[in-house]
Amino acid sequence: MAQSSVTLYGMLDSSIGYTSNVGGHQKVSLDSGAAGSNKWGLKGQEDLGGGLAAVFKLENGFNIATGGIGGQGPIGSTRSLFNRQAYVGLASDRYGTLRLGRQLDAVTEMVQGLTGDAVSASAFSTPGDVDNNDNTTNQNNAVKYISPIFRGFQVEGAYSFGGVAGATGSGQSWSVAADYAQGGLTAAGGYFHAANQGENGWENATAQPSFGGALGYPSSGYNGGNAFRSAGIAQVAGQYQFGSYTAGLRYSNAQYQGFDGQPSVHFNVLAGLLQYQATPALSLAAEYTYVYGSAATPEQTARGRTMASVNQVSLGATYSLSKSTSLYAIGAYVHALGAQASAADFGNTASGGNQVQANVGMYHSF
Repeated sequence: MAQSSVTLYGMLDSSIGYTSNVGGHQKVSLDSGAAGSNKWGLKGQEDLGGGLAAVFKLENGFNIATGGIGGQGPIGSTRSLFNRQAYVGLASDRYGTLRLGRQLDAVTEMVQGLTGDAVSASAFSTPGDVDNNDNTTNQNNAVKYISPIFRGFQVEGAYSFGGVAGATGSGQSWSVAADYAQGGLTAAGGYFHAANQGENGWENATAQPSFGGALGYPSSGYNGGNAFRSAGIAQVAGQYQFGSYTAGLRYSNAQYQGFDGQPSVHFNVLAGLLQYQATPALSLAAEYTYVYGSAATPEQTARGRTMASVNQVSLGATYSLSKSTSLYAIGAYVHALGAQASAADFGNTASGGNQVQANVGMYHSF
């Protein structure tokens, strides 16, 4: 914060993708953002003196294959220009940072970076993104506080106003998280909660979460009726670096409460990650993810199943041509019982319980 600045930044990510089973058919396509996220943005700060600065960020997500606006927004809505982040705030060396606007929830900001999703994005994220591991939703209308770092600890919390007259809690969301870093160990955990505002869904407080829609759970509600009354997601993750290796574990519990008599469903997710820096340029990674769903999808329930079990193996290799440009090959195999197969967070629903996803591409950051 020694001086004022404005920075233009972004990432361009494109690949050729293969999916073995999309509704019973093979698919070859040009995929946008398979290993990262296509985005551009402006961020900056103004030094106000005394360790205090004004800060801001405006960030847009887009589809590199079409040039169209991508990123997040309520299902069926027009995408916003700055659909990823848009905030302004004050940052103090001594007291921390206060930001207002559309932002990442606290769990995503502190925990996601310690998961496989931060390594190879979509291919290493939770099948169907049932726990928001791939950041399916941001917090709109949010006030966020981020503390200074104290002996390796840092905490943050965010509250998102629902904006419903006469019903303060309707449509609101909030999140809290903390992390700790010391030597080769980094650990973080947090909780995200969103309350439905009724027939209009989740539009005010958050973008529409997917709720495992790609796995066969209707995103508008478990049995296709009204949306869930609330969503609560707890997640913890840790990484330990030793030599050229980094090992990681994560666990999440996602609870979706039924609305107007609709059933509730919850998911437990456990994943183990191993990264190996083979050379300064070549990085290899492998991950295993297990998802337990407390209820089968409506289609599988009709066939007599009572719960869902999803197993996924992910592999990835990244070769850096420079500090800004890399080539990559990533893939995932998923096997599901009690739900449809859908590899990681690509959003492709299989006709049965198996699917393979593979992508070869490149990304450039600036």
